[in-house]
Amino acid sequence: MAYWLVKSEPSVYSWDQLVKEGSTCWSGIRNYAARLHLKNMKKGDGIFFYHSNEGMEIAGIAKVEREYFKDPTTDDERWVAVDIKAVRQLKKPVTLEQIKKNKQLSGMVLVNNSRLSVQPVSNKEWTSILKIAGEK
Repeated sequence: MAYWLVKSEPSVYSWDQLVKEGSTCWSGIRNYAARLHLKNMKKGDGIFFYHSNEGMEIAGIAKVEREYFKDPTTDDERWVAVDIKAVRQLKKPVTLEQIKKNKQLSGMVLVNNSRLSVQPVSNKEWTSILKIAGEK
């Protein structure tokens, strides 16, 4: 299993909205690197849901429910989407400040390329974030 992080501004699409809906199509991504990550996502992969710009924290855990398919928000065949499903809210949200202060997370894409909306998370980073969040 691989791990990922997806970002959304809470005013556009929040963790609470994903929980309410249960699942959603993660579409509208127009960055080539992010598209590559969407194409590499496999059903069941873990996802951190990160609130960007407002809150700036990992709020919950989701999973890939459906692997990549043509993005329904465009006629351009090059762009793809995935379906994601809410799994659970973190016991304690993990802020960007906490991530930046943790030496084990210094190589995290979120720290080094904060604008990328879909990014990989290593197994070590996943475990470290869960520990900070008070998860087992």
